[in-house]
Amino acid sequence: MLATLPTPPIENRPFMGSSRVSDRIRSRLLAAGHRYHANDNIAAFIENGEMHALHAEVESCVREMLKALVIDVENDHNTADTAKRVAKMFIREVFQGRYEHAPSITAFPNISQLNELMVVGPITVRSACSHHLCPIMGKVWIGVRPNASSDLIGLSKYARICEWIMSRPQIQEEAVMMLADELEQHIKPDGLAVVMEASHFCMHWRGIKDDGALMKNVVMRGAFKDDKALRDEFYRHLI
Repeated sequence: MLATLPTPPIENRPFMGSSRVSDRIRSRLLAAGHRYHANDNIAAFIENGEMHALHAEVESCVREMLKALVIDVENDHNTADTAKRVAKMFIREVFQGRYEHAPSITAFPNISQLNELMVVGPITVRSACSHHLCPIMGKVWIGVRPNASSDLIGLSKYARICEWIMSRPQIQEEAVMMLADELEQHIKPDGLAVVMEASHFCMHWRGIKDDGALMKNVVMRGAFKDDKALRDEFYRHLI
């Protein structure tokens, strides 16, 4: 008698025949062995036209959630279009860093062979806690010590990279590491420093309801990690 194989977990089953666009995207991710955690970018696995379909699917799910909360979405004029608005907010705005390709970053050579400290910030950033999907609002400072072979990028590009990384559900500790990785990939400096200070609404709005708490994270790489004088100079520029 043949042994019966156990049913694979739902996340590992094929979805190619499903009518749900989320299942089709998930099937491609699984086939490629690509992780799809809340803070991962999955733009390469979304085909033309699927973002519109994904928006409609999320809208339908949010509408069902509202009904489960015993909200009369059929007759309440305040929530009649809430599902559509929430779906747009998640996919096109606050989580867009998951679904859009990286911004185009034009780098130019360090002709003047700059090797002095550069500080960019504060850059206002907005994200969301992946535990409760509550807002994270904060600021980022970036320190760069380039070398003769480093690429340089325009000031606005730092803000674009920050927005792309931060517009995902995540925890702040991982967000600053991802941001540092992305910046190092583009610039390849001798040293990189990233400081993020943020307010978490999962603490303000719920739970302990502490309105004043802030979280700060620091990433120091290369020259910033090895050179205390450089670190101190960077910190003096933070406002």
